[in-house]
Amino acid sequence: MLLIKLGQFNKAQQLYDILVDQATSDREKAHIYHQLGWVKDRQGKYAEAITYYKQSIEIKQKIFSPTDAGLAASYSGLGLVYDKMDDYSNAFLSHQKAIEIYQKSLPSNHLHLATSYNNIGLIYSKIGDYANALSVYQKALTVRQKLLPPNHPDVADSYNNIGLVYNNMGDYSNALASHRKALEIYQKALPSDHPHLGTSYNNIGSIYHQMGDYSNAVLFYEHAIDIQQCSLPSNHPNLHTLRKNIQIVKKKI
Repeated sequence: MLLIKLGQFNKAQQLYDILVDQATSDREKAHIYHQLGWVKDRQGKYAEAITYYKQSIEIKQKIFSPTDAGLAASYSGLGLVYDKMDDYSNAFLSHQKAIEIYQKSLPSNHLHLATSYNNIGLIYSKIGDYANALSVYQKALTVRQKLLPPNHPDVADSYNNIGLVYNNMGDYSNALASHRKALEIYQKALPSDHPHLGTSYNNIGSIYHQMGDYSNAVLFYEHAIDIQQCSLPSNHPNLHTLRKNIQIVKKKI
C-alpha cells in the first residue's frame, strides 16, 4: 500500500478503519486486521498491534488451512511486536509457530523461512542461548545463499548476526571472519556512507579491541565514525560511544 511505503501510517490507519467496516468477507477482514497490526507496530502502539494481529489470526484459523502461509505471516508479525516489548517468551512461541507452518506449506529453501529463522535467532541471542541462535542463523544463511545473489545485503545481514553470536561466545576468530564477510558484501552492495557499513566497521573494531589489537581497533572505529556521522546527529549516543572507545584504545597503543 502506497501510504505505508511513504511512511504515512496515520492516514493508512484511517483508511484501513474504513475498509474493515466495509469488508464483505472474513478473508478481507483478516487481511485488513493484519495490515492494521503492521501499522500499529510502526506507530509504536504495540498493545494495539498485538490485538489486531490476534484478530487476524483468529479469523484465519477459521477460514484457512492450519498450514496456510498467510497464517504464518500473522504469527510472524505478532512475534516481532512481542520482541519489541521484551516479551521473549511469547515472541519465541509466535515465531516458532510461524516456522512450523512455513515448514509445512513452503519449500525448505523459501525466503520466508530464512526470515523466520532470523527472527527466532534474535530471540535466542537476547536470552543468551547462543548455541541455538547460531544454529538458526546458519539455517537462514544457507537458505539465503541458495536463493539470493552472493552480494545481496540479506546475506551480509546473516553473516553479521552470526558474527555477533560468535563474539558473545568469546570466539573472536570466527566472529572476525563472519563480520569481514559481512563487510565485504556491504561494500559491494551498498553506498559507501550506508549505516550498515558503519555498524560493520564498528563490529570489527570491537573485536580487535577485545583481542588487544589496538591499532586495527582504532582504524575500524574511525571508519565507523566517519560513516555514522553522515546519518546521525552529532550528539547521538552511538557517536559518543565510538569517540569514547577510540580514546580508550589510543591510550593503549
